[in-house]
Amino acid sequence: MSAQEVSAQEVGELEAQEARLVLPRFTYEDAWTLGGLLVGMARERGAPVAIDIRRGPQQLFHCALPGSSADNDAWIDRKRRVVERYGVSSFLVGARFRAKGTTFEASSRLDPDRYAAHGGAFPVAVEGAGVIGSVTVSGLPQAEDHAMVVEALERLLSSYASAAG
Repeated sequence: MSAQEVSAQEVGELEAQEARLVLPRFTYEDAWTLGGLLVGMARERGAPVAIDIRRGPQQLFHCALPGSSADNDAWIDRKRRVVERYGVSSFLVGARFRAKGTTFEASSRLDPDRYAAHGGAFPVAVEGAGVIGSVTVSGLPQAEDHAMVVEALERLLSSYASAAG
């Protein structure tokens, strides 16, 4: 399999995640719950991350765990801007550029000091409303940042189903 085929497969998997992780609602309490899930996961794993959750431009949750730094906040801002601009995860945006045989930095024409298509920022999408915010983790390798956010969103979505149940 060529590198381009691997990237095309990766793109499909990332798109499927986003299609699956659409929430029935996203309130202030839901943001707090999601943030708590991420903090708990990070503490269990000893992950030195910073976490940011937003609805529109409003920051609803932020936490910096031991080992993280202000640099992680800068990465959060850069990855979040990619979600805001493209409406999909920062990891998916980077994968789409790689699938075309290029990189985000080389081909997006966006300032790399303001935008980073690295894993860790994921859109908060709500049924009937679309993307209304973002959740971002920074501090681990990009695939791990992304995976942590996906796992937390899966847990949150599962909790809605359990409560309805």
